[in-house]
Amino acid sequence: MSDNARPEIRFQGAGVSPGIAQGAIHVVRDDLDDVPRYHIEPSQITNEIGRFETALIQTRMQILEMQQKIAESIGAKDAGIFDAHLLVVEDRTLIDEVLRKLESDLCNVEWIFQEVAANYAETLSKLDDPYLRERALDIQDVTKRVIRNLQGKAPKTFLALTEPHILVAHNLTPSDTATMNRKRVLGIATDLGSRTSHTAIMARSLNIPTIVGLHDVTEKLETGQHVLLDGTNGLLVVDPTPTTLAHYGEIESRRVKVVTQLKELRETKSTTRDGRHVVLSANIELPDDIDAVAANGAEGIGLYRTEFLYLNRNTLPTEDEQYQTYREVAKRVSPDPLIIRTFDLGGDKLAAGSVDVSDELNPFLGWRAIRVCLENTDIFKTQLRAILRASAVGNVKIMFPMISGLDELRRAMSILHECKEELRRTGSTFGDATEAGAMIEIPSAAISADILACEVDFFSIGTI
Repeated sequence: MSDNARPEIRFQGAGVSPGIAQGAIHVVRDDLDDVPRYHIEPSQITNEIGRFETALIQTRMQILEMQQKIAESIGAKDAGIFDAHLLVVEDRTLIDEVLRKLESDLCNVEWIFQEVAANYAETLSKLDDPYLRERALDIQDVTKRVIRNLQGKAPKTFLALTEPHILVAHNLTPSDTATMNRKRVLGIATDLGSRTSHTAIMARSLNIPTIVGLHDVTEKLETGQHVLLDGTNGLLVVDPTPTTLAHYGEIESRRVKVVTQLKELRETKSTTRDGRHVVLSANIELPDDIDAVAANGAEGIGLYRTEFLYLNRNTLPTEDEQYQTYREVAKRVSPDPLIIRTFDLGGDKLAAGSVDVSDELNPFLGWRAIRVCLENTDIFKTQLRAILRASAVGNVKIMFPMISGLDELRRAMSILHECKEELRRTGSTFGDATEAGAMIEIPSAAISADILACEVDFFSIGTI
């Protein structure tokens, strides 16, 4: 076919997850569910309340299940996106408003819930704070899920597609991205969205080429059309010509060549020309990530995030449970080092029912990480004892996150010494010489680094 046989059409958006994909598209237009409004009698209010409570419970269970799947597949950090969703279904202000309007308006709970939630979302969407504006999408996502549960509807059909496709939608919620058949989704293109949206974050974690901000592309395309998606440059090409395909074929060929060259470098030593060896370690969130550590030639683990042990559960992990997990990781990376960061809960990572983390105005620099640990010393000491016991393997180090000053660091070190004494009294085997370090990621810690350095064995520098 000549280039003139069918002219290609190009749409420019924002590339938010790099990579190239091509194939047939599936256009999703059922973004909003039709919610009818109908009158109910006062005697039916109790039944409506029961339906509402059941839907909220069902929604909460679905969110927890999604969190668990995401934590197991791509890590606790991405699973934390759904913490805000859990807060929505447990928001007493929103729930009480729905119950009040049930009494006053005497109409079905689907309609009332949609109306109340939409007002909340609209208020947030008008705020200047980008973090709070993002919460509007969380409310919309949960609202749709609750309504579908109230209506007894099955999950959206596009989530169960079995043929390889590029998904084109007006917008995708975090729930959509988390539950779609990722093995069949070659790429994603949406009318709405930004680089910082949850859909973009999830797509990057899943390594799915993605374009957002295509405006009204869903109104111009039909399911089955063939497209080429450039997630790096934000370009969507409909009916690409042979010339375009050849161009991107060359790009893919060069990418494969670079990957091959990088694999060849993987086993070489990271040593400078003057003979200084630079240790390149990996960051992990789950024990299963160790396979990727070895596959990419990393020398041990420079940061083991432990939050996944505390998420998506209603009971705290026991000392033995943590010990077995840490010990297994340490054995698998031995003799290379393993630096275990004590749990960093708070901010955007909330333990569902496990640790009482209160709402606050500045969750990312406030009551989180080491401050949560120091005010929940029983939980903190359970983790420290588990790490110390695992350190008997010989290659384990402990790191305290979000240290802001000398007082916090000394209190953390004091509790660590208490844990060593407790293990000695019980005759437990542990690494008495286990090194302890601090994350320097807060301005006050950076300014006082020379003082903090006298208290620990090493620093880790936290970067964006």
